[in-house]
Amino acid sequence: MSRKTEKALRVAIVAPSLDILGGQGVQARSLVESLMADGIQVSTIAVNPRFPKGLGWARRIPVLRTLLNQCLYVPSLTRLRQVDVVHIFSASYWSFLLAPVPALLAAKLFSKPTILNYHSGEANDHLANWGCLVHHWLRMADSIVVPSMYLQSVFYRHGYYARVIRNIVDISSFSYRERSSVRPRLLSNRNLERHYGVDKVLHAFSITKTQYPEATLTIAGYGSQRSSLEQWVASKGLSGVTFVGRVEPDHMPTLYNDADIFVNASTVDNQPISILEAFAAGLPVISTPTGDIPNMLGNGTHGLLADEPHPENIANATAMLIEKPQAAQEIALSARQEVEEYTWDNVRGEWLDCYQLVVKDEKSSVRREEKCIDETTTPL
Repeated sequence: MSRKTEKALRVAIVAPSLDILGGQGVQARSLVESLMADGIQVSTIAVNPRFPKGLGWARRIPVLRTLLNQCLYVPSLTRLRQVDVVHIFSASYWSFLLAPVPALLAAKLFSKPTILNYHSGEANDHLANWGCLVHHWLRMADSIVVPSMYLQSVFYRHGYYARVIRNIVDISSFSYRERSSVRPRLLSNRNLERHYGVDKVLHAFSITKTQYPEATLTIAGYGSQRSSLEQWVASKGLSGVTFVGRVEPDHMPTLYNDADIFVNASTVDNQPISILEAFAAGLPVISTPTGDIPNMLGNGTHGLLADEPHPENIANATAMLIEKPQAAQEIALSARQEVEEYTWDNVRGEWLDCYQLVVKDEKSSVRREEKCIDETTTPL
C-alpha cells in the first residue's frame, strides 16, 4: 500500500476509553497513536462515553448507568458515515451486545466495512452458549481479527475464520533493567476480579514470605474483590503487601522497574498486555497456563509456567528465580527478544493490509453461509 493511500484511509476505532482501565482500552489507545503517527486519519468512538456534568451519580446505579450510557453511545455512531472502515473492539457476553452490536448495525446502515477485533478469553463459552445472541452478529462482520492463535483456534472450532494480528506494546516506554540478582519484590498488575486469580497470588506470596521475610508484593489494579482481598491480608497479618489501586498506563513503567518478578494467576485469559509490559521491562514472569499465555511464554522459554494454579507452584517458581538469578536473567532476555514481535513495526503492515482488504470489499469467508472451512485442516 502506498503512503498516499495510507494517508487517505479514514478509520474509526470503536473501543473502551481509558476511563475503563483494562487491556482493551490500553490496546485501543496504542493502536490509535500508532495509526495517527503513520498519517492515518483516525476517529475514536468510546463505548463508555463520559456522562454530562451533574450526572456522575448515575454510574452508581447499574441499570440507570447502562441506559444512560447507551443513550449517549448509540447516537455517537452516526459519525461512522464519515469513515472508510470501522474497527470494533469486542469482549464477550452482555458487553458484546451493548458495544459491538450497535456499531455493527450502524456500520451496516451506512454501508461501511467492519473489522471485529475480538479480545476476550471467554470466547469459547460465549460462542458455545449464547446462540443467536452472538452468531447472528458475528456473521455481520466483514473480518474477524484476534490477537492470538489461541483465540483463532476457538473461533475455528465454532466455524469461523479469524485472522491473527498480535497486540501492540510500545517497548520504548519501558526501561529494560537487567537483574543480576533477583530480589523477592513481586508485582501483580491485573484488575481485582475473581478470574484474574489475585487471591492465588496472595496465597502464594504468603508462602514466599515464610521463605524470604523481606519479600514484598505490589498489587496494581482495582475491582470488586479489593475489599475481600485486603481483609484476607489483614486477617493473616501478612506484611509487605501494598494495594496501589488504579494506576494509569503512563505510570506503570515505574512499578515494573521497581519489581523483580511479575506474577499472574488468571484462570480466564487471552494475551495479557501486562505480561508483554513485564517482558519489555526485563521482569521474569511466572504465570498460570491460561489462554494464549503458554505461547507467549514459549512454553517455559520466556517465563515460568505454574502448571496448576496452586499457590505452592507459584511460590516454588518464585524461589527458583530468586535462587537461580542466571536462569532468571536468561528467561528475561529471551522474553525481551520475544516482545519485539509485538511492536508496531511488526504488526503495522498486517493492520493496513486488513483495512485495505475490507475496504475493497474482498469478503474473507467470515459469514457462515459463505465460508468453506476444510474440516481436515487446522488454523494457522
